[in-house]
Amino acid sequence: MIPDQAEMFRILGVENRIRIIELLKTKGPLGVNELAETLEITPSAVSQHLKVLRHAGLVRSERQGYWIPYQINEDALARCQTLLAKVCTCGCKQTGRIREGELENTQDKLTLLKTWEEELQKELQEVRCRMEELASKK
Repeated sequence: MIPDQAEMFRILGVENRIRIIELLKTKGPLGVNELAETLEITPSAVSQHLKVLRHAGLVRSERQGYWIPYQINEDALARCQTLLAKVCTCGCKQTGRIREGELENTQDKLTLLKTWEEELQKELQEVRCRMEELASKK
């Protein structure tokens, strides 16, 4: 069952659930104990959050022996992104382009643009590192 829009925002309104999604997105499939250790919360608490996220379709799991790795559901996150883009007022339209709405509402446009440039440089560096990792595995 796919939750309605308000329910999806409620589900994602819990910080530890967002942190779980971020970890799974950056580190790939992880088990409950690995998530609990990183988040510094109990495995029981992680399991409860994963249950909610799994029921919402945001994460999925497939038992591998005794280990149950959880991973994000890319399609569900894309739907969340589309949903958020509908209510977003920053002006970026999820294109990665300059957020005109935010730029128009600031006094110090140059500082804001420099901040965005730094964010993009960091993201570009992450992409390059991942490309190098993939190339080295071949």
